[in-house]
Amino acid sequence: MAAQSKLAARSPLTSDPSIRRVVSQLSALYLRHRTNISRTVYLTLFITLIGRIRNAINEQKASARRQQAARRQPATGDASKDGGVGGRKKVELNREFFKSLLRLLKIVVPGWRSKEMRLLISHSVFLVVRTLLSLYVAELDGRLVSNLVRGRGRDFLLGLLWWMAVAVPATFTNSMLSYHQCKLALQYRTRLTNHIHQEYLSNMTFYSLSALDDRIKNADQLITVDVSKFSNSLAELYSNLAKPILDMVIYNYSLSRSVGGEGLFFMSLLVQVSANVMRALTPPFGRYVADEARLEGEFRFQHSRLIDSSEEVALYGGHEAEKDTLDKGYFTLIKHVNHILRKRFYHGFMEDFVIKYFWGALGLILCSVPVFVRLPGAPVSQSMGDRTESFVTNRRMLLSSSDAFGRVMFSYKEITELAGYTSRVATLLDVMDDIRAGRFEKKLVSSAGTAENAAVLEGRGEVVEGEDIEFDEVPVVSPNGDVLVRKLSFSVRPGEHLLIVGPNGCGKSSLFRILGGLWPVYGGRVRKPPATDIFYIPQRPYLSRGSLRQQIIYPDSEREMRARGVTDADLLGILKTVEIEGVVDRPAGWDAEAEWRDVLSGGLQQRVAMARLFYHAPRYAILDECTSSVTLEIERVMYETAKALGITLMTVSHRRSLWKYHENILQFDGQGHYIFTKLDAERRLQLEDEKEELDLQLRAVPELERRIAELAAVQEAR
Repeated sequence: MAAQSKLAARSPLTSDPSIRRVVSQLSALYLRHRTNISRTVYLTLFITLIGRIRNAINEQKASARRQQAARRQPATGDASKDGGVGGRKKVELNREFFKSLLRLLKIVVPGWRSKEMRLLISHSVFLVVRTLLSLYVAELDGRLVSNLVRGRGRDFLLGLLWWMAVAVPATFTNSMLSYHQCKLALQYRTRLTNHIHQEYLSNMTFYSLSALDDRIKNADQLITVDVSKFSNSLAELYSNLAKPILDMVIYNYSLSRSVGGEGLFFMSLLVQVSANVMRALTPPFGRYVADEARLEGEFRFQHSRLIDSSEEVALYGGHEAEKDTLDKGYFTLIKHVNHILRKRFYHGFMEDFVIKYFWGALGLILCSVPVFVRLPGAPVSQSMGDRTESFVTNRRMLLSSSDAFGRVMFSYKEITELAGYTSRVATLLDVMDDIRAGRFEKKLVSSAGTAENAAVLEGRGEVVEGEDIEFDEVPVVSPNGDVLVRKLSFSVRPGEHLLIVGPNGCGKSSLFRILGGLWPVYGGRVRKPPATDIFYIPQRPYLSRGSLRQQIIYPDSEREMRARGVTDADLLGILKTVEIEGVVDRPAGWDAEAEWRDVLSGGLQQRVAMARLFYHAPRYAILDECTSSVTLEIERVMYETAKALGITLMTVSHRRSLWKYHENILQFDGQGHYIFTKLDAERRLQLEDEKEELDLQLRAVPELERRIAELAAVQEAR
């Protein structure tokens, strides 16, 4: 069966009979062995694909081994040196990306019976239906044009009506695809947000993430923005990959039956070569997206920081300095965005030219094959209408296949963007895992670099649960890594109230963080009751968003309050104790909601905090300058009520009026030393008064000496 080409007959290259004979013999030889040649080509392509996959796996294994070897290197104690803080994670489509993506997929699609899996299956069904409908519409287009060319008006109108009828399920399918994509994105975000909230708000991770580790600077940005972008990108990617790949398989199979596998193979080869060139010239958009998200987070954090410190900035008159900082952050962001826009411009120009025009020209050549070349199995003679129908159908399928391939090519850019979001969300999960395991990376001050201090920071102590509080040779470390007290030992028994005094930065706050479980124990042994038995009241108490009732019972909910048998009348009695029952006289009463930190004065906030203490009635209470804004009479009521409730108090205060409520004192000198002893309040007051009197006398000594010198000079002059 010899191929007869009309173009070959007109070509000057085939005018010579000998050349024509050779071409005819080669064509006959090819057609005779066409099946074996096709199988050999396809087998070679399959073996080549397996080899490329194997090489990629080997490269990823080698990269993983290099990363493991880098992790085994000894740490220096400064996170910025090993990339934990200063270094940025390189975003690539490598094994690390797929490992992180698989971890996130297990979170957003937890099982085969989950709602997300049902949505994915339903989405996939509609994708298949949409592709089959598109294939049928391509055949209808060919019949319509064929009837139009042949002048069959009745068949043309009937075909047009049927074409309109097919449009109903087609448009319904498109709407369902959009609905499923949006629904999947919402479900992904819900699953991932719930998982992150569970990890972030357990075991004080939210505190450790900001106070003990430097790797995550803006967790709020990651949880609110990047999780949403990751979910949308993942949902879009499934549609943008699954349907184009399915379209390519079905359309290419149909085209191969119409135009022959040879033409489709050579066209695919040219397309693959041009695609590889485009991929090599594609900028690293994944890294660009990750850097843009990081800069957006930093710019947002600068504004949040200004809002939180607005009063201090206003008092210092630092608006110009803050404006320079914000402008610098914004211009850094805009510079990076402009860089991305320039890269996208050149890449879009190249991509549009290759995909729309170069591949379009190849498609026209492929569609013309049945017109100019008689393929094996094709009819010997075809009318103008048959050739038109064949060309239009093939052209429609080729356009759909090219569009599918173009979307696959465009999806590479979307995959790199997904890699950026995946990297940031996975980094957040990895850091939270490290924090729960007790592994922190924080840039420390110079004193932490000494061998002795480094040895303290590398150690870990023991925490046991008991009835009382006892520290046995426990190091007290500041947030920046300074060892404030190398070995602190003291104990607090129930009913033995402790007063803690000392200069700023001596370790009082770090001591409370250890008791609250916020701070790691770097050595020694700590015995303390459960966290529910220790209550902390700072100088500026935290007031949550919610009703007035919630401010008193925080962190309990109203349901938990009712379960404890506490009523609103009981809460009103507590407010009467601290003399603020008037705050309930509002239109909504206990259910009134407001921004309480703005509504209540500093003194009222401290009274609300003490009312909260009386409601919970814990075994131990840490009071950190919590009466600095109330009168001495209210202070007396607060302390006497707390002691009457059986609450053992640990107070940080410099007010002498509080000494009489404590039995022991823990005094820091700010030089790494401390004294823990019994407190005789009356004797200490006498000594303090005597000390102040002596200080006044000593300050008067220079003036007395000057006066004596003047009198001596006058006497000598006489």
